[in-house]
Amino acid sequence: MTIASPRARWPLYAAGFTTAFGAHGIAANLGGHSPDAVTSMLVLGGLLALYDGAEIVLKPLFGGLADRIGARPVLLGGLVAFAAASALYAVGGEPAWLWAARLGQGAAASAFSPSAAALVARLSPADGHGRAFGRYGFWKSLGYTLGPLLGGVVAWAGGLRLLFAVMAVLGAAVAAWAALAVPRVPPLPRDRQTVVDLARRLSAASFLGPTATLAGATAALSVGVGFLPVSGAAAGLGPVATGAAVSVLAACAAVAQPLAGRALDRGRLTVRTGLVAGLLTTAAGLACAALPGLPGVLTAAVLIGAGTGLVTPLGFAALAATTPPARLGQTMGSAELGRELGDAGGPLLVGGVATLSTLGLGFAALAVPLAAGPLLVLAAARRRRDS
Repeated sequence: MTIASPRARWPLYAAGFTTAFGAHGIAANLGGHSPDAVTSMLVLGGLLALYDGAEIVLKPLFGGLADRIGARPVLLGGLVAFAAASALYAVGGEPAWLWAARLGQGAAASAFSPSAAALVARLSPADGHGRAFGRYGFWKSLGYTLGPLLGGVVAWAGGLRLLFAVMAVLGAAVAAWAALAVPRVPPLPRDRQTVVDLARRLSAASFLGPTATLAGATAALSVGVGFLPVSGAAAGLGPVATGAAVSVLAACAAVAQPLAGRALDRGRLTVRTGLVAGLLTTAAGLACAALPGLPGVLTAAVLIGAGTGLVTPLGFAALAATTPPARLGQTMGSAELGRELGDAGGPLLVGGVATLSTLGLGFAALAVPLAAGPLLVLAAARRRRDS
């Protein structure tokens, strides 16, 4: 395991901010600032899906490539490709270039996102994974939080092409910073792995448990961002109040992550206890979302944000602790795939149930499995102690 100065990890945190800012900063402003390219809701949906769709397909592949040739080249190549893809629409300005740029951004993020996570693990001491992933998660959450706001300001000032130009400059700057500050981390020798070996490793409890927890927490976070404003509007709250609730959710998620990571490294919190507590807190937040008025919305925002913020660094730290260092890229890419599926599946589940019944039952449809999982784990642990 290569251990580097903490300064070497800051470009990795910046890479996490870049992928989050690129995802939400542009997505939040596509409909309002590109009327020539967005001609229907179907077109808008396609543009929004391109980024996440590319990540779902490519993250495990680029994670495996990072293990084979080294995470640093994949990180740098992904950041440079992100800058180049962003420049496509900034320079071209045609609707066709917007599709190409968005697809290129998603493919590039698929390369540098799991590589950054693998390098966070490789460049941190084993007893510092919690703190390192807590900081990584904090900056990524900051990108999700500030993306719509700062992206909106830039798009208002100069249109969508200026926003893509800013993304290009951001990607290039982080690539240059990483090239200077991140040390070379050679790939480690690996045993030959068959498809059966890969399936066995990815189906082991040490991988499935943290990944399923990360997927569930991400699903709840996505549902909170998307549906809490709907719940608030139904209770008569204005856009300022509902927007503030979403900001509270994002802020709680961002602040909780470094605190949880620090507690893990200092031995004040175990992975299992933290994951169970995080999921139960998140489920309680979803239950509170069904309560009427501002108190229900704000309580839900605080609990969902705190719960997901507790789960995220602990889940990644658990994966890093149980993965052979030579397979970190593949593991992080596959775990990121699980998060992307939760990000897409949570809103689909809640929206589908709400369409057939009520939004309150939609929240419950996600809260019940999130609460049931950790309760079953606790019951099994108690039975083992009793026996």
